[in-house]
Amino acid sequence: MEPSVTPAAPKVVREPALATFANVESAPLPSATIARLTSVTKIYEAEEGASVKALNAVDLTLRQRDFAVLVGASGSGKSTLLNVLGTLDRPSRGEVHIAGVDVTEQTDKVLSRLRLKSLGFIFQSFNLIEVLSVYENVEYPMVLAGAKAAEARQRVEWLIEEVGLTAHRHHRVTHLSGGQRQRVAVARALANSPALILADEPTANLDSKTGDAILSLMNRLNDTEHATFLIATHDPKVMSHAKRTITIADGVVSES
Repeated sequence: MEPSVTPAAPKVVREPALATFANVESAPLPSATIARLTSVTKIYEAEEGASVKALNAVDLTLRQRDFAVLVGASGSGKSTLLNVLGTLDRPSRGEVHIAGVDVTEQTDKVLSRLRLKSLGFIFQSFNLIEVLSVYENVEYPMVLAGAKAAEARQRVEWLIEEVGLTAHRHHRVTHLSGGQRQRVAVARALANSPALILADEPTANLDSKTGDAILSLMNRLNDTEHATFLIATHDPKVMSHAKRTITIADGVVSES
């Protein structure tokens, strides 16, 4: 009898690389480098001419299959760092490369396309589309990315099975528990096979048992999908799963 073989995860059939269709020059990054921040500073202007330095000359490299946690007190710069890596916020100084593209001076249209194809987001508040089903929430970013229907269907079904929600795939997300909604959010974040997944306190609104299940799920998908995870958290259990621990204090990043 031949040994059984685990089927490979269905992948998205992508359009040409961002640098091709958007006329953007790719940066010469090492193949295993997913994101790189070089001397990134972010300054917010406050009232009466005051300013707040949220990030201070940050140098950071994230590589393929990193499972990293970002820890720091409230106001330390965690959210700003996630927003800069997610191209939701632009640095005041420094360079940001995501998936081989220097994003620092790109247009909003190009950044929107990059977020869709190369980045996944998991929020503590889930941010699902409540009028859609589980299946439709996971499918939605693939529709926006122009994935072929047959490949999209295969991948959506696979992801829903991976997160343990096959029996609920046609249920509206409003009918799900908090843990089930977060599973949908994880599946949606992986829909377009992103290079980098950014998670903001993904276990904060979950009980301990459900949080452990979500962490185990993300760890497994980190291995099977080869995706890079950066998770902002205060949860010691999340920290215990980390392959890297990145600390931020007063906008300055260090690693232990």
